[in-house]
Amino acid sequence: MKLTSGKPGIKIGLIDGPVVMSHPDLETKNIRTVSGKIPGECTQKGSDACLHGTFVAGILCGKRGSVAPAICPNCTLMVRPIFTELTSVSERMPSTTPQELAGAIIECIEAGSHVLNLSVALAQPSSRGERELEEALDYAVKRGVIVVAASGNQGTLGSSAITRHPWVIPVVASDLQGRPISESNLGSSIGRKGLCAPGVDVTSLGTEEKPLTLGGTSVATPFVTGAIALLRSEFPAATAADVKFAITQAGMRRRNTIVPPLLDAWMAYQIMTNNLERR
Repeated sequence: MKLTSGKPGIKIGLIDGPVVMSHPDLETKNIRTVSGKIPGECTQKGSDACLHGTFVAGILCGKRGSVAPAICPNCTLMVRPIFTELTSVSERMPSTTPQELAGAIIECIEAGSHVLNLSVALAQPSSRGERELEEALDYAVKRGVIVVAASGNQGTLGSSAITRHPWVIPVVASDLQGRPISESNLGSSIGRKGLCAPGVDVTSLGTEEKPLTLGGTSVATPFVTGAIALLRSEFPAATAADVKFAITQAGMRRRNTIVPPLLDAWMAYQIMTNNLERR
């Protein structure tokens, strides 16, 4: 974040709730809407979906100097709402069907996204829906779009159709000491290819111009997404595989456990620099 605020040419697909685009602490000049059935702008600012979408958007594209982390405000945020304003957020993480998520992923990829932020859980799983979701994630691989997804907040061991896909980077919420919080889902695939990121007492933007403080894996996920967006901004010639390797290998020390290592964005930057110098 000391080196860059990101580049407008790097597009982040935010698959979440609608966003208060008129918020004075959002870099709204860099926010676009991916057309779908749900409007991108909030009409009910008190709704759970709107609160969730605006909070996550603030972590990524809040103005520098605001209460939000504001990781990559100069990158372009592509908002693709998947939760209606009637959605109730359970355990700080809204849910959707695999079919709906698959459609949103494909639409964000077609809109030119370089990285996708999935702070979502799956509801009503079905074999057909999970096949569609797997095909959408395979399409992300083909198009070089990195997918970052919350591991979930049920405190269970295992994986989902999202987190077990080999291209997805699952994210676990960590406390201030870098330890995973008890609510975070863990598992072999999560530990092998995922990351931990800040997920306790994170302050970002609320919908009524008052800050909110929340936690959980959906809050931790945009920290990884934002770091990837900054890396892609700094290394425009790098491939998606280059960036994914750097961000996940930076903490390569405990890949034989169910607990992933902590996000180390600076080490990832150094890996990218060293690898490109060798070419």
